[in-house]
Amino acid sequence: MIENFRPGTLEKWGLGWEDLRKVNPALIMVRISGYGQTGPYKDRPGFAAIAESMGGLRYVSGYPDRPPVRSGVSIGDTLASLYGVIGALLAMHHLRANQGEGQYVDVALYESVFAVMESLVPEYAKLGHVRERSGASLPGISPSNTYPCKDGTYVIIAGNGDAIFRRLMAAIGRDDLGQDPRLAHNDGRVQHNAMLDDAIAAWTSAHALDTVLATLETAAVPCGKIYTAAEICSDAHYRARDMIEPHQLPDGTPVALSGIVPKLSATPGRTNWIGPALGEHTEEILAGIGIAGAEFRALREAGVV
Repeated sequence: MIENFRPGTLEKWGLGWEDLRKVNPALIMVRISGYGQTGPYKDRPGFAAIAESMGGLRYVSGYPDRPPVRSGVSIGDTLASLYGVIGALLAMHHLRANQGEGQYVDVALYESVFAVMESLVPEYAKLGHVRERSGASLPGISPSNTYPCKDGTYVIIAGNGDAIFRRLMAAIGRDDLGQDPRLAHNDGRVQHNAMLDDAIAAWTSAHALDTVLATLETAAVPCGKIYTAAEICSDAHYRARDMIEPHQLPDGTPVALSGIVPKLSATPGRTNWIGPALGEHTEEILAGIGIAGAEFRALREAGVV
């Protein structure tokens, strides 16, 4: 069972965890809320935007001279759903492998975001360091950034491995930097990060994106363009891995959906149904609670359903 009401709501209806486990001791209930089932904030309403702020993500997103920004998608909701699935699978394993009982899985939106914040806490706890916004660069890793190309596009280049860095510098015609002993390792490159970014940007700015990508791929330097939705849908790699699934709406209109992740070798999975039309099951559901026939038709004619 999955629910995402504020804590205590199901209990008011007599459908809380303690009520339902009496009916089915093997029940696994996934409970998703803004702040979790316990704690001083549990009764507060919460959405992903608030969770991303409390979880630490918003503070480090954006540029240091501008206000914090959102990530572009409601990542807090997505992370919470993934942790909910993980928790449900763990609870099912306990139930089956250990002959245990059912349990509820307490997923807080803010904790789901907090859990992916890398070394945010130990950095502060050990060093007193508060991670700040750093734009497109990767703090403490050099060079790794977004660089402009001649045709107005941008390229992501991650040349932060020692050998990769030397190949990158050779590819852009700056072997002098690649052989500079000060830049042989990441700690030295971090101290000269601005200079390296300028050197790389000077080269990318002189070439179109396709040329930049071809040159760096030949040199085995990790790089990539920034994909739009249109580029994703037309990309050969996406299509080769069945990540763009063709479907049809009920009226025959073609529509594409994203494919299944992850891909299992024996049971890779596929979307077999894209969902009902608006109100498709209303009559069936109302009939299940005794509203049918003339009563249902009256509701339909009145525009209630």
